[in-house]
Amino acid sequence: MHSVSTLSSVAAAQTVTTRHSIWKTSIRFTLISTLLLSLGYPLLVTGIASVLLPHKAGGSLIQLKDGTVIGSELLAQSFTSDRYFHPRPSAAGNGYDATSSGGSNLAQSSKTLVARIQGDIDKLAAQNPGKPVPIDMVTTSGSGLDPDITPDNAYYQASRVAKARNLSEAQVQKLIEEHVKGRQLGLLGEPRVNVLELNLDLDKLSK
Repeated sequence: MHSVSTLSSVAAAQTVTTRHSIWKTSIRFTLISTLLLSLGYPLLVTGIASVLLPHKAGGSLIQLKDGTVIGSELLAQSFTSDRYFHPRPSAAGNGYDATSSGGSNLAQSSKTLVARIQGDIDKLAAQNPGKPVPIDMVTTSGSGLDPDITPDNAYYQASRVAKARNLSEAQVQKLIEEHVKGRQLGLLGEPRVNVLELNLDLDKLSK
């Protein structure tokens, strides 16, 4: 009877020890994983990127000659003057708000959306009668911060920009052609034009 009691005590002690061991292992694993994955890995990747791709790792910022940061290659900005190329419409906040990235969430059946798009089409069609309006001129991107437009979009705006700056349309079209970027690796994405970069070079052309 005494031996049976002793065996039971030993078994109970081993069970408690096993439970404590599992808890310790779980806590240690959680702490180590947290340190490695939330601190170590991001720091390692950021460090490597800063060495190999410093411009992109820093946010692809665009600076003037005096070092003033005026934007990023990755974020659209609002341009409304006829002297500049305009980006896609934006539903991010009040428009092009990087702190409120997102779309309008309006369905295709939304009367508000249909009325807005049709109004934009009518306005743009009046600028270039007889020419089809590129779809990205009247539709927003999912983020509302798309920095690029299609080449068709840029060429559609060429006549307006040329007239506002007293330039020939051929000059403006040539500048657009120089800014057309092809598909990544020849396969990914579509040809595009970065609006901010194009407008900066447009200012240089006009000087």
